[in-house]
Parts: sequence; structure tokens; C-alpha cells
Amino acid sequence: MPRLLSALTKPLLALALGLAACSSEQATTRVDSRPGLNLSRYKTYNFMDLLARNDSAFINTGSNIFDLKRAVTHEMEARGFRLAAQPDIWVNIGLVTEQRTQTRQANYLTDGAPYYIGQRNYHWQASDIPVGEYQEGTATIDLVDAARKELLWQGVTSTILSRKPSRASQQIDKGVADVFARLPMPAR
Repeated sequence: MPRLLSALTKPLLALALGLAACSSEQATTRVDSRPGLNLSRYKTYNFMDLLARNDSAFINTGSNIFDLKRAVTHEMEARGFRLAAQPDIWVNIGLVTEQRTQTRQANYLTDGAPYYIGQRNYHWQASDIPVGEYQEGTATIDLVDAARKELLWQGVTSTILSRKPSRASQQIDKGVADVFARLPMPAR
């Protein structure tokens, strides 16, 4: 009996791990940095967007730009950077959200065949069938040397955003944390 239980446990464990790996909330993250980047000589930061736009234009738009700024501030300060009017590093952030439609392929076996075949020229055609809508968010974070105006590091993360603002805020925090985990300067 213990042998049978052991034989069943391994496939069930593999199935559970496989299903967990197929989570629909997985974010894609990528980073790019200058070769040999050493951020230890930089001490201060500020956001470029303070000069480039009017933040009041983004209030109540659902863009989550303030959540992104808050998350980036947390990660920068966790690495010892201080906010300053004349920074060593400019941080440029961007957030693009796009409404997408989830579809499935029409299938002869599951959707049924045409019921009438006769003198008319009827045919079965496979097509995409809309089954739902979701919002995908992509955040970009650039660190720019303020003195030389050179891009030092860039991180990009994309994920499906929840319709609930509190859940979307948590997803943004996680995505930014994942991006900064790849910064060549660990949190203190």
C-alpha cells in the first residue's frame, strides 16, 4: 500500500507544480544596462516627469502612474538613494495600458457542424470568438546619468492588471520589485 501511495503522490505533485507554473498573472520582465555599470557613486535621484508633465492631468484617469511612481520611490530609497532637486540620477517612468480581448478559436468538434448541407454553398469557417476583455499594463523605468545625460539602465515589465485598484496597485508593486531585483545594486 505505501508503494502505491508513493507512486500516486509523485504524479500528483508534478501536476500541481505544472498548474502553478501556468498562472495567468505571470509578468514578463526584462532589463538592459550599460556594461560594467557601477551605481555606488550615485547618491541622489529625482523624476524627470516632474518637469515634463502636469500630474493633475492624470488624477482619476485610471492610469496608475502614481502607483508606479510610489513603487519606484520605494525601491530607489531601499537602495540608499535620496530624493534631491539636483539629482545624480534622473528617473524616467512610463506606463502604457491597453485594453485587450481574449479569444478562443472556433472548433468543428466542440462548436458543432453546420446542420444543413444542401444546394446552397454553406461552409464551416474557423474564427476567433471573443470570450472576455482584460487590461494589460507595461511599465518602463529608465535611470539616466544627470550630468552626462546618458541612459544607464532600463527595466520593463508587463502584466495583466486587475480591475480592482487595490489589486492593480499590488501588481504594480510586484512588477517594479521584480525589475529592481535585476538592478546591479541590491537593496540595503
